[in-house]
This record gives sequence, structure tokens and C-alpha cells, in this order.
Amino acid sequence: MPVLKAYLAIGSNLGSRYLNLKKAVLLLEKYGKIKVIRCSPLYETEPVGKVKQGFFLNGVVEIKTALKPLQLLAVCKEVEKKMKRKKTVKWGPRVIDLDIILYGGRVIKVKGLTVPHKEMSKREFVLKPLVDLNGKGRHPVVKKSFSKLLKEIKGEKTVKKYGKRI
Repeated sequence: MPVLKAYLAIGSNLGSRYLNLKKAVLLLEKYGKIKVIRCSPLYETEPVGKVKQGFFLNGVVEIKTALKPLQLLAVCKEVEKKMKRKKTVKWGPRVIDLDIILYGGRVIKVKGLTVPHKEMSKREFVLKPLVDLNGKGRHPVVKKSFSKLLKEIKGEKTVKKYGKRI
């Protein structure tokens, strides 16, 4: 398997959010075959959905990996498990959330994994940090730059720069 560039969306709204994100990135690198290249600035984000909960810290992590897409997904799920993420309700609070948003410019649709992430082009809290890392990059399905997609978003929840990177 060749080494590919991938982007992971990362978020937390329980406990020490910043430390949760930092720990998740360190755990990703410990698995081998994953090299963290850069982390975006973090953004504080109003939660999506109707569940009352605290604001999220969100960012994007650029990695290089030799893992196949489902292997990378398994590593992300294992990191979430190690950090005691509990699935409760859709869009509910979580200690950590890791999503593969891009994988080597490929379009992937298999059971349990859709890449690019199906909601990414509508989510300011994903696009802002992605633009910080790769604003000229293009969405492989809608064929628009990430910067253009970000400008097209209307009515998104509050997203403001947190001031720290992982």
C-alpha cells in the first residue's frame, strides 16, 4: 500500500477538551503507519443537533499513512475506545470524535465508511480548520475548493478560533 495523505476531523466537548485532542493525536501516531504532518488551529464550536451540551473544540489533522481506509477507520475507533468514548445519542456529547474526511483524494463508499465525509462540505467547523491546512485543495465529489465551499456556508452555528494548536 502506498503512503497517502489523509485528513481527520477531530473534536471533543467533554472534560479537558484540549488535552483530549492532544492525547488522541499522540495515540494515532503510536499505532505506526500513521505520521501526523500538521494540526490546524482549533475552533470552539456550538454543538449541532438538539441535545443540550457544552461547546466543542474542533480541528483537522493532516496525516500520511500506509493504512488502507478501513484499517485507518479501525485505528480511529480504537483511539476513541481507549479514550472511553461512549456512543449515546446522535450528535451527543463526546470525549473524542475522529472522522476520516479525506483519504488521498479518493472517493470511498463501503459499509461503515464514506469518504469524503458526507457532511464536511456543509460544516464550517470542519471546513475552517481544513482551509487552514489546505485551502486550495478540492473536494473530490463536488469539485470545488475547500475555500469556496467555506464561503458558500450560510446559517452555520457559532465557530470561533480558540487560539491554540495541538
